[in-house]
Amino acid sequence: MRAVKLSAVILALLFGIPTAAQIQEKVDLDATYRIKDEGLNRSQVMDILSYLTDVYGGRLTGSPQIKAAAEWTKKKLMEWELVNVNLETWGPFGRGWSNENFSARVISTSSFPLIAYPKAWTPGTNGPVTADVVVAIINNDQDFDTFRGQLRGKYVMVTPMRDVPALFEAPGHRFTEEELVAMSAQPVQPPRGGGRGQRGGGGNNNPNFNDRRLRFFLSEGVVATIEAGQGSGGTVFVQAGGSRNASDPPVPSQIVMAIEHYGRIWRMIEKKVPVRLEMNIENKFYDQDLNSFNIVAEIPGTDKADELVMIGAHFDSWHTGTGATDNAAGSAVMMEALRILKATGLKMRRTVRLGLWTGEEEGLLGSRAYVTQHFADRQDMKLKPDHAKFAAYFNVDNGTGTIRGVYLQGNETVSPIFQAWMQPFRNLGMTTLSIRNTGGTDHLSFDAVGLPGFQFIQDPVEYNSRTHHSNMDVYERIQASDMMKNAVIVATFAYQAANRDEKLPRKPLPRPQPPANRPGN
Repeated sequence: MRAVKLSAVILALLFGIPTAAQIQEKVDLDATYRIKDEGLNRSQVMDILSYLTDVYGGRLTGSPQIKAAAEWTKKKLMEWELVNVNLETWGPFGRGWSNENFSARVISTSSFPLIAYPKAWTPGTNGPVTADVVVAIINNDQDFDTFRGQLRGKYVMVTPMRDVPALFEAPGHRFTEEELVAMSAQPVQPPRGGGRGQRGGGGNNNPNFNDRRLRFFLSEGVVATIEAGQGSGGTVFVQAGGSRNASDPPVPSQIVMAIEHYGRIWRMIEKKVPVRLEMNIENKFYDQDLNSFNIVAEIPGTDKADELVMIGAHFDSWHTGTGATDNAAGSAVMMEALRILKATGLKMRRTVRLGLWTGEEEGLLGSRAYVTQHFADRQDMKLKPDHAKFAAYFNVDNGTGTIRGVYLQGNETVSPIFQAWMQPFRNLGMTTLSIRNTGGTDHLSFDAVGLPGFQFIQDPVEYNSRTHHSNMDVYERIQASDMMKNAVIVATFAYQAANRDEKLPRKPLPRPQPPANRPGN
């Protein structure tokens, strides 16, 4: 019998069968019905998303676009009669940047336009520039001498051409049941050291080499460097190439080009066919205000109004697409979740607060600043009074995919609670709790100071294969039904957390993390 009972517990954890402990957790099914009715029948989430993406575009932190999008968001939240709506300043972040105009085309032999984009925080060309293209692959210090004196006034291709395989597998994917079961298993890592693994070889491991290479290209007077973009089929992944700090050394103009167009130019140069480009790169820096902001708004609680449940997502994006899946999707879901809770008129004991963060793409900067200001500084772990009143934080930042469960961040004690909350959403595909940590987004700012912060498990859809930080991160890649379901799930989790008798259980407080000992993001 003992073995049978143990197997039953294992099955319950893997497949979501409620145990006695889970059944004891109170779940307000009437509230869940009302939330589903509002969110699935009168959704505004796609309209919200269209404003953030189609109207305001990419929202690079510090840019005019993100500021305009934030003002629209603030106005919308106030229209919904939320309270304490504010753009809460943090900083300094550094100077802002935007691309004002860009065009690129080959004008020799035959003329054709190019799919390419400038890197953020890089300078422009001060007008249209026509120049020859050369290749300069620099992998070590000896290569500097090979190209010295040969690059002035040239467009320089700086990365080797690569193979472009056919896409035999679809870029979109939803988790299978087998994958979800595997995700729910406790990962076990072998101890480090003592193994027979070999050190990786090849490449230049000098962390300053890329900076010296950029300074070399600048001193040699190149018009711009051109890199072969990751991705294919016209998808180009682009991030930053310069610094937000105006006192840092300058860099040259830097362009990332679609691999298919890069390859065409590369092969012509291999055939000794001269190639001339005309580019006009108009980039602008903004030094007037070096601070940034987070967008906050809330629905006040009743008898536990001094205690807090937070939902959030990062508001910023990169600049080449319109920041749809990363992360207007999360921002729109969180805004819609708060709208649903307000529209239903459901009473919540704790205050529910929205946080839309900036500076996430540069290292979770906005959420970390907010947590430091309100709850604790992870460097010394001196707790502020609101730390004890914090109930939970829920985050969405894995694209458009429907929510399939929750990453528990190692917090075993919340498992039976979330199992009970998930039961009404099994018919929407939410079945899985993963004990694992997941990284790279803003729930980590809360987890780092011992607050219960969680990221939802989402179907990957096309996130890493096509849209994440790319020019294809646009409205058309959003799945409307997923967005509606996600807003309903987030609203319900916020409601349940706000109304349960106790705050969510916590892990032990982490040790202070002085900057020298802090792990990377």
